[in-house]
Amino acid sequence: MKNFKLIIAVVAAFLFTLSCGREDLDVTNPNQVVVATYYKNGNELRNGVYSIYASWQSLQLYAREYFFLHDLRGDDNKAGGGQLETPRNQLLIGTNDPGNSVARDVWTGLYAVILRSNIVIEQGPGVEDISEGLRTALIAEAKLMRGWAYFELGSLWGGVPIYTTYASTFEDSAPKSSQEDVLAQAIQDLQDAASGLPLASNTEQVGRFSKGTAQAMLGRALMFTGDYAGAKNAFEAIVNSGEYALVDEYDDNFQEENEYNSESIAEIGYANVGGFNWNGTGDDVGNEQSVRTQEYSAVGWRNLIPSEGLLNEFERTSKGDAKDDPRFAKSFYTLGDTFNNGESVLTDVQGEETTFEGVTTKISWRKYSLMYKTDPGGFLTGGINMRVIRYAEVLINLAECELELGNSSRAISLLNQVRSRPSVDMPPYPTANVPVSNPTEVMEAIIHEKRVELSSEQIRNRDILRWRKEGKLATEPIAHYSPKLELLPIPQSEIDNNSNLSEADQNPGY
Repeated sequence: MKNFKLIIAVVAAFLFTLSCGREDLDVTNPNQVVVATYYKNGNELRNGVYSIYASWQSLQLYAREYFFLHDLRGDDNKAGGGQLETPRNQLLIGTNDPGNSVARDVWTGLYAVILRSNIVIEQGPGVEDISEGLRTALIAEAKLMRGWAYFELGSLWGGVPIYTTYASTFEDSAPKSSQEDVLAQAIQDLQDAASGLPLASNTEQVGRFSKGTAQAMLGRALMFTGDYAGAKNAFEAIVNSGEYALVDEYDDNFQEENEYNSESIAEIGYANVGGFNWNGTGDDVGNEQSVRTQEYSAVGWRNLIPSEGLLNEFERTSKGDAKDDPRFAKSFYTLGDTFNNGESVLTDVQGEETTFEGVTTKISWRKYSLMYKTDPGGFLTGGINMRVIRYAEVLINLAECELELGNSSRAISLLNQVRSRPSVDMPPYPTANVPVSNPTEVMEAIIHEKRVELSSEQIRNRDILRWRKEGKLATEPIAHYSPKLELLPIPQSEIDNNSNLSEADQNPGY
């Protein structure tokens, strides 16, 4: 629902023009909304929740930097030879330091989510003129987004400062907590959210996060901490709810016309209006568009392109399988493919070539590209929603939980559900390449299926961290890996500005 996307940007601009600079700039604005006096009714509390969505929508997070941070740290992508700036290339090759601007922006965006969530959680109980059901749901929505932010911080940075009340001065700065405590905070918030949120079918507006969103994110967090039994319960509750189902057409998950479909458990909404705000923090209607289509598209900047390792992961007839995996053609553009509703042919693109199946060519991303219905020409931003969690991921995650708990046959059955999507229709396991006759082979099938189904959807980076720790990877997927790259460095700006942090708090190796 595009109207919801516009609401969150406008409300965020109205509510949160927060001062965060030097004391000599701390001047009261008589026209600015003050947190202590604003939250008086249900509509104002709802507006506060909209502002949290706006932070996720911002350039610092899903409009640009979030997908770059995850994709650059995984192994699904390589540089496309476009305009990959130095901070992005540093993350791609593992030379990033505490001054890296991409990591810093994501860190800042996540703490903006936490700040705005804390305001709603703290102010919510005192709001009048609101039903108890709505109050519970709005506070739970804020806890979901705070828990999600702490999961991102704990899994990527490790130990970080924890805030459960909103900080209004520099004196409120928190010290570094342990990674275990950060992840515990995330899990507690997500458990609270799952208890307080309605099912997706009962939410106020299409596009709002729901009980299923909280359960899916909780399952992710529990898997990261090794609690596969708890994660199984979270994912099983989603399956048993009957709220979600795989869509027949795989492409529907990445196109503008098919947003909020039955497979979608969480999306960050964008709209084909306004524009892209390069300095945006989600607080303006000018940030209604994402730049993903331009950054990755074949006819665009082509900053990141699929790696050979990812391309070779897809089952192809040349590798002796029963058939080609249709998800290959639905994920990538190869020279000679048609686009623009079939009216244009991709004859050449800028940047790097790829040697694939003995042929040197240029392969580019199709996922989230507007090229399926237009010829971008030059610069093009767009309104395709970023899918955060799909039901397909839940089924594959549940398969891994079942395998961990000794239920290999159920794990295989869940993988085959994903493979049997009508537009994919891949042969069920066992296959020629993956006989799945023992737990190791079942795990290999899970890793394979997750990579081809969810390629470059900001999932594999964190899975690699978890699988490496648990010894589930047959080979190291990151060529430049070193132990320090397990965690991102705490941004130098945070150490400089937080009086409760020092260089001794920096992560090892930085």
